[in-house]
Amino acid sequence: MVGARATRRKEPPAPTRVVSVHAHPDDQEFTVAGTLAKWARAGSHIVTVCLTSGEAGSNHATPADMTRERLVKIREEEQRAACRVLGIAEVLFLGYEDGILQPSIALRRDLTRAIRRHRPHAVVCGDPTTRFYGTRYLNHPDHRVAADVALDAVFPSAETRFIFPELLDEGLEPHHVREVWLHGAERADTFVDIAGVLDVKIRALREHRSQMGDWDPSAMIRGWARQQGARRRLGAAEAFRRMVFQD
Repeated sequence: MVGARATRRKEPPAPTRVVSVHAHPDDQEFTVAGTLAKWARAGSHIVTVCLTSGEAGSNHATPADMTRERLVKIREEEQRAACRVLGIAEVLFLGYEDGILQPSIALRRDLTRAIRRHRPHAVVCGDPTTRFYGTRYLNHPDHRVAADVALDAVFPSAETRFIFPELLDEGLEPHHVREVWLHGAERADTFVDIAGVLDVKIRALREHRSQMGDWDPSAMIRGWARQQGARRRLGAAEAFRRMVFQD
């Protein structure tokens, strides 16, 4: 009976305001873009925050004569284009260095500033405790740092008046985030049905041409979505650990 009740658990409503935090351009599209597209269509106001501009993301798909400076411009525009596909209102780049992200106080302050400015109902980020997935993928250290600092910014920094008092001087009053949605969590408890926006997610991911090259990610993304969906008898889903905080 417990399993049956879990299977029928109702999907939570779309949050009214959302801040989506990620280390690099394309992280969002690989992980939570279906959920964000669905929420945007339900009327959510979504702001994407990229901690870096992905200037270290040069791989087999990137021309040999590429420079970090050129790649910053390319990847920022790719992220903006992906967000337009998803219906996301705004993209913010914090400009920290790709590949060597650190959980610094300066980064926490900048994320706290973004949360106080945009005042989200929900923050979406990764699970900082996830070190690896299965036996074939190590979670990037930048991903873990991004998630860790995002959670520290949510609590205690965003809602505690005299942490970062300089933000008060900027007119940014404390803000209480009501929900955190952690993707990549080992113990997911909330599943969003993305069958109706799966093609949108794939289109958004394809905007990251500097990373995709000639590779078509469709089969992988559809496979992941089916795998997550099977856990709740859905055709396609994204999985989260959802935390809800008292006012």
